Amino acid sequence: MTHLSYKCLLWLFIIGCVVQSYGQDDIHVIEDGQAQVIPSFNEPKHWIKEEVWVESNFDSDQDGKPDRLHVFITRPFQTETKGLKLPIVYMSSPYYGLTLGKMLGINDSKKYMWNVYHELGEETFMHDHPNHKIRKKRPLIAFIEDRNWVNRGFITVYSSSPGTGLSDGVPTIGGENESLAPKAVIDWLCGRAKAYSSREGQDEIQAYWSNGKVGMLGTSYDGTLALAAATTGVEGLKAIIPIAAVSSFYDYYRSNGLVRSPGGYLGEDVDVLYDLIQSTKKSKKIDHSSFIRDSVILKGIDRKTGDYNQFWEERNYLNKLDKYTAATFIAHGFNDWNVMPEHSFKLFQALKEKAVPLQLYFHQEGHARSIPFELQNKWFTKFLIEADYADEYKVWIVPNGLENALIRDDFPDPDASEVKLFLHPTSKNNGRLGLEFPADSIACSFIDNRNLDGKMLTQDMGIHRLLFLSPILREDIHLSGTPTINIELSSSKAATNLSVWLVSLPWNAEKDAKIYENVITRSWADPQNHSSLIGTPLTPGKFVELSFNLNPDDQIIKAGQQIGLMIFSSDPEFTILPKPGTVITVNLQNTNLFLPIVGGPSAYKKAFK
Repeated sequence: MTHLSYKCLLWLFIIGCVVQSYGQDDIHVIEDGQAQVIPSFNEPKHWIKEEVWVESNFDSDQDGKPDRLHVFITRPFQTETKGLKLPIVYMSSPYYGLTLGKMLGINDSKKYMWNVYHELGEETFMHDHPNHKIRKKRPLIAFIEDRNWVNRGFITVYSSSPGTGLSDGVPTIGGENESLAPKAVIDWLCGRAKAYSSREGQDEIQAYWSNGKVGMLGTSYDGTLALAAATTGVEGLKAIIPIAAVSSFYDYYRSNGLVRSPGGYLGEDVDVLYDLIQSTKKSKKIDHSSFIRDSVILKGIDRKTGDYNQFWEERNYLNKLDKYTAATFIAHGFNDWNVMPEHSFKLFQALKEKAVPLQLYFHQEGHARSIPFELQNKWFTKFLIEADYADEYKVWIVPNGLENALIRDDFPDPDASEVKLFLHPTSKNNGRLGLEFPADSIACSFIDNRNLDGKMLTQDMGIHRLLFLSPILREDIHLSGTPTINIELSSSKAATNLSVWLVSLPWNAEKDAKIYENVITRSWADPQNHSSLIGTPLTPGKFVELSFNLNPDDQIIKAGQQIGLMIFSSDPEFTILPKPGTVITVNLQNTNLFLPIVGGPSAYKKAFK
């Protein structure tokens, strides 16, 4: 008999033992740290699919009754016939009530976004508010996640956040009820809350099939809700995997005091997102919009100044980690210009102080790319089945596929240190990045022009930006961490945009070029906020100093390229767009760039020899 046959017999023996041991703790088959498919569970046509309404302890729609949250469930039939109790993979979302067309953006329109063509600080007209149909069927993602988890011995649970889908309440875009809602569902899964068979009924439903161990998973807003639930410290939430999650809604819609749109959605703000996800009954929709969107959100977001305030503080999860205990596997793309990578980096830094089990997965793609399923499986197997709470963390840096991943103990690379670069002019609006301090105080000016995007400005558009280049790299150079810029500037107006890009030149114009081959990283700022996130108008012609971080990155800049620091004003992909003509003047002697380079200054010097 062949070796393969022996393995088959052994596998059949294991499965037989599993089938005969329902109700025990060893029902899962684990190989290489991953829960394996159990054939007797791998029968989708026999899975039990049901829905309940979980009662919360809040009344966000102010109708005098606790909000009920709509929940879909998928579980193996053995949880009914054998009394099996299994761990939960739970996903919460504000998008389950959206139709497929709405999710794909087919019905998107500029009329539902804020107009961005106006002067900074100027009042602008309110945009239109859409009406859209509500999807009442199971969430589309369930067709994928059910097949990922249920056949491996997990139960999948999906809930709509308040005021979305078939859930009661109102969306608050990061408000307290959006943290308490998934907590209520977890409380029910752990036997501490009530659920009912209908939205208004009194027939109570028990989660008798839950073993009280819950993991949360989600991407973008869904990942944000997993983080929100973890901040409550709810008992039973053992682990989460937040992918491209928002850690602070201020950082999602603002940058260093500047009103900035998320990439791809020019003119979006909190109220626009509210309009998108709200799916309250038509009879209540006007009332809800009045007391939440119009009275709370629109008064709180302050598009006039972009300053930080109590509205944004309430939506900053980084300041709500006192009760946090969930093991956390953070994932994000370095080239995610919707939810910027700084969100996950800041969360990672904050959670290291909490000493919770922690891992970080950074890749070079954009928004909403998930981490490989095998890593998700290992994480939930570790904390929902094996209950191994080793106090350690690991960082995955994935430039191109998991097989090429760099696995470290920390991010940034422990061998990275800052290289301070100074700006030296070589011609009008162009110059070089150098290690030596400028001998003379030189001021260079450029003119804001909203019609030119970043790619165009790297070309011959000298009067509309400043561009400083390193020498041509003779060897690859490894950047790991968060670049920082210190800049001294003046403006011809009381307010101006400031955009800073770190680029790799020459620009790769091929159709299949990756964004990271051209844009290394970037950020934006409001010079009015040079002292704090509470800004003051600029005095035209008066210099101010400000310092801020660009977004984190970890990549190899290839030999033959030049690292370029580009400073300009309005960014037509992200900022408010005033009329062209504002003049910005930069004092080069008091402006410098800090690059986190593996090997530090010596490696930087060596790369140009």
